[in-house]
Formats: sequence, structure tokens, C-alpha cells
Amino acid sequence: MKSIHTLTFSLLGASLLLGLGGCAGMSSQDKSTAIGAGIGAVGGAVLTNGSAIGTVGGAAVGGVIGHEVGD
Repeated sequence: MKSIHTLTFSLLGASLLLGLGGCAGMSSQDKSTAIGAGIGAVGGAVLTNGSAIGTVGGAAVGGVIGHEVGD
């Protein structure tokens, strides 16, 4: 079970890094939204022990916060 969580977090981290690599043509607010969604997804996964609903919910909340904070 522990190896599944390790694999999940590794894949999530790799996806986040690859996703941020595609931010070259994005506005500052778009970048903030994407970063907020990534951080929210990780936070939601950690807080709910890898629950898909927690991960998606965290990404949604993080994306909204990132969008509002970004200029």
C-alpha cells in the first residue's frame, strides 16, 4: 500500500513539473491558476490520504485561489 502512495505522489510531481513546463506562453494569472491547482491537488491528496475526490477538490480550490491571487 505504501508503494502505491509513493508511486502516486511521484507521478503527480512529475505531471506538475511537465505541466509547468508548458506555461511559457501563459499570462501571469494563468500561471498562478495552474500553480494553485497543482499545489491544491497535492494538498488535497495528502489531507485525504490519496482520495481522488480530495485530490480533485484540492485542485479546484487551489486553482480558484491561484486565479484570484494572480495579477
